[in-house]
Amino acid sequence: MRIVGRDPQTGTGRAIEVENGRIASLEAAAEAGPHFVSAGLVDLQVNGYSHYDLNDGALTSERVLALTETMLSLGTTSYLPTLVTNSEANIVNGLRAIREAREQFRKVAHAVPGVHVEGPFISPNDGPRGAHPSQHVREADIAEFERWQEVSGGLVHMITVSPHTDKAIELIRHAAGKGVHVAIGHTDATSEQIHAASAAGATLSTHLGNGAAAMLPRHPNAIWAQLADDRLTATLIGDSHHLPSDTLVAMLRAKGHQRSLLVSDVAAPGGLEPGIYHQTIGGRVQLWPNGRLGTPGTPYLAGAALPLSACVARTTGMTGQPLHTVLELATINPGRFVGGRGQLAVGEPADLIVFDWAAGDETLGMVETYQQGELVWAR
Repeated sequence: MRIVGRDPQTGTGRAIEVENGRIASLEAAAEAGPHFVSAGLVDLQVNGYSHYDLNDGALTSERVLALTETMLSLGTTSYLPTLVTNSEANIVNGLRAIREAREQFRKVAHAVPGVHVEGPFISPNDGPRGAHPSQHVREADIAEFERWQEVSGGLVHMITVSPHTDKAIELIRHAAGKGVHVAIGHTDATSEQIHAASAAGATLSTHLGNGAAAMLPRHPNAIWAQLADDRLTATLIGDSHHLPSDTLVAMLRAKGHQRSLLVSDVAAPGGLEPGIYHQTIGGRVQLWPNGRLGTPGTPYLAGAALPLSACVARTTGMTGQPLHTVLELATINPGRFVGGRGQLAVGEPADLIVFDWAAGDETLGMVETYQQGELVWAR
């Protein structure tokens, strides 16, 4: 199979030969055509989309398949289904459904390399807790983490923890020692606790700048500490709602390109018509026409409604960075945390997207999505 499109960096033609589901060669092509071609997007934080809610306690393998097919249509070829703060029973049920979906459906087995559990071991305080349900926030517990891994068959690939207690630091050390990526998030930990978490093995910051108190000490505070700690890669929601342009630009400069990546944090109302919805994250929420998802009558967000393809386009507009640079924040950079996905290189899986984009566009216009060289979605 031969897939041809424009190189996002140069605008010139690029031909990708695919054999046995992998990239066999990359060559210049005279017949560029109108569309760009790139490695597929990699999202480390997906809570749901288009009514598909991973956290409502009723998850099935069929729903995981439907969500996966929707993600593929949006250009996200690899993602971590994200289970948020909930009862242990609901988290376990979610993990079991995702495991069963991977066992039953080839599309899911490839697109879902693992699961992200965000909480329940986070700050119980209003502000840093965000929209996570307070009744289910609890002390970090290594035994519960091990029960997650047992029921999922070791699928928990990433956890978000607030390192504000000694037990949390112990969990971080334990999970990191098992090869699980640990992210700091939804926290009001001290700077000392942030750095202790990094020393214990934490490698990421979950949606840095969000899941924090509205009012922080000028300095020190948890955001400055995470920006300063080079052991942490920042995940950032570039949807134009979670971070103002100046903040996003400053954070990218502080962390550097290699220690930054984009996530969507998209939730079940994403892709739906503007209106009022009920979801696990935040309860009664409002989706605005501009893609903002929040609690009605308040300035508070309740997850996100825009997929990673929109975050790429909007981050390009907010930061002034070129398309190919921002694409790396949504492909190869997050791919490092899921076994090296998101690379456009010989020998890598042919997870590819063909899309339209022009300066000022608020999303990438998907044309085709390939999973291991197979066309799985077309406009």
